[in-house]
Amino acid sequence: MKVLVAVKRVIDYNVKVRVKPDNTGVDLANVKMAMNPFCEIAVEEAVRLKEKGIANEIVVVSIGPKACQEQIRTALALGADRGIHIEADEDVQSLDAAKLLKAVVEKEEPKLVILGKQSIDSDNNQTGQMLAALTGMGQGTFASEVVVDGEKVNVTREVDGGLMTLSLSLPAVVTTDLRLNEPRYASLPNIMKAKKKPLDVMSPADLGVEIAARLTTLKVEAPAARSAGIKVADVAELVDKLKNEAKVI
Repeated sequence: MKVLVAVKRVIDYNVKVRVKPDNTGVDLANVKMAMNPFCEIAVEEAVRLKEKGIANEIVVVSIGPKACQEQIRTALALGADRGIHIEADEDVQSLDAAKLLKAVVEKEEPKLVILGKQSIDSDNNQTGQMLAALTGMGQGTFASEVVVDGEKVNVTREVDGGLMTLSLSLPAVVTTDLRLNEPRYASLPNIMKAKKKPLDVMSPADLGVEIAARLTTLKVEAPAARSAGIKVADVAELVDKLKNEAKVI
């Protein structure tokens, strides 16, 4: 079974994000970039399927500037077999990403497509669902467990108040949640081996997709600075402040 995994290049989650002075976006100059954490979980799940003998090939695809190849190589070091880079310097929004991935799906014909449920930069949580709609595949979102059983995949997903288990016919699209697994670290020997693994580069035009922005960001603002706390003398003063100042009781 071939598994296709989509990964995205984002600001490292440990980095404090800075907003540009003109409020047009986030400042990416000299900022450490990394693979989206949910995408790391997607890669790990694919690698585990391969280790179980269920998957025989893992293909990783990323959309973005040339620097995205760094994240593809990271995925290859974690256990993926080959990479596909769709080079696009412009901002690629969710629908365009889904269309590009649909073209790759039609070309590669994977049995299972795994994506992170969302990226930590835009937090849209859209691409997986859009891809499933465009390809006509069944979808299992927010997966906390994935079990492949013959021509079906059982996806346990987190919902309000509990868990829901879906049985999907393959091929299918699965988006990963935090509790699905804990990604491994790439070893130095595997990092060196990843440099020799195949990586194909193509453009959106090669896949017959025209990128067109449908959303415009009007303004980006940093969250308001949190005010300092105060100490109260006793419970009576605390209750008074909660009632008369904070007005929460």
